[in-house]
Amino acid sequence: MSVARDIMTIAGVSVGAFFFLAGTVGLLRFPDTLTRLHALTKADNLGLGFVVLGLLPQSGSLRDGLKLISIWMLALLAGATVSQLIARMVRQSGTTR
Repeated sequence: MSVARDIMTIAGVSVGAFFFLAGTVGLLRFPDTLTRLHALTKADNLGLGFVVLGLLPQSGSLRDGLKLISIWMLALLAGATVSQLIARMVRQSGTTR
């Protein structure tokens, strides 16, 4: 059973790393601030979700699993709030580059 958990962990963390890499590429390649912000927040949220999903089978107890999920939820909330504030500031300043 340990091999199956290890395979699930490797797969989840690898997919999460792919989404982090895709978000970074979007950050570097997209032309304006709002599209960069969109690509980065979406990819980071998915990437962190897959990393947490990959780490859940390795958690020792239900409490550890709930901690991982709560960290992910707090990161989702923080990312959404910060991206909303940045987008609002960009729109008010009128510059998108």
